[in-house]
Amino acid sequence: MTAVADTTARPRRGFFSRLWRFMRSDPRAVLSIAYLTLLVVVSVFAPVLSPYSPLDQDVANLLLPPDWNHWLGTDDLGRDVLSRLIWGAPNSLYASFLAVAVAVVLGVPVGLIMGFVGGWFDEVVGRFIDALLSFPPIVLAIAVTGALGIGLTNAMLSVGFVFAPFLARIVRAQTLTVKNALYVDAARGFGASTAHIIVKHIVPNAIQPVIVQVTLMLAIALLAEASLSFLSLGVQPPAASWGGMLARAYNYIEIAPAQMYAPGLAILLTALAFNGLGESLRVALDPTMKRR
Repeated sequence: MTAVADTTARPRRGFFSRLWRFMRSDPRAVLSIAYLTLLVVVSVFAPVLSPYSPLDQDVANLLLPPDWNHWLGTDDLGRDVLSRLIWGAPNSLYASFLAVAVAVVLGVPVGLIMGFVGGWFDEVVGRFIDALLSFPPIVLAIAVTGALGIGLTNAMLSVGFVFAPFLARIVRAQTLTVKNALYVDAARGFGASTAHIIVKHIVPNAIQPVIVQVTLMLAIALLAEASLSFLSLGVQPPAASWGGMLARAYNYIEIAPAQMYAPGLAILLTALAFNGLGESLRVALDPTMKRR
């Protein structure tokens, strides 16, 4: 009897489906995605979930400890801390994604051109990037914010401008590696145009480390927003901000230390979630680490 092999081919999984399949097996990635999803839901439904208005003041109930009416207490103006914590979530997420989006828009194209074209453009832009990287990031962000004007959007534009040189360096290094690969030489030999080579070969292979770095930069952008808001350069009062809440709570740390716990823990958990997602992506996209 002759055995007939089943030659029905299964459809090949795409890149993102394989990535998601791997990350589902990583508890760190699952917890990070679950927390960030919850944070997005809280941000979208903040008007519904908030028990009070984040701007309502009650001078008769200042710096109250947590109770049944105010689960996280009240601040120095009698505002409900839980409500301000909920309304601070969309500001923090907006700030993080805006800063990283600016960095991607500025850094990725410049890095691609530096690595692919090389020559005088690479030398001139490389020296300019070296000059930017010589400044402490937070100091440079404060300087750019001072030039653009105080406010959350301007502050995050400045943070994105500071992040862009780091992404440009990563993309440049990856482009230099990929453009000398044999399959790129073969594409040139078959008459492929420069645009075709960049879109079909350079970008797909250079974008993987960028995905990981972007995820890690979201955590750094969150901390940068909190730092700038702490210095009154980010979200302006009376709008809610986790960094601004920390700044106000710091003034009363001796008489009401619990005021710092909620915004500080929110910043910590969100930064850890972004970092955990970034580390999981790094393992998923690196075959050597995946095997280990």
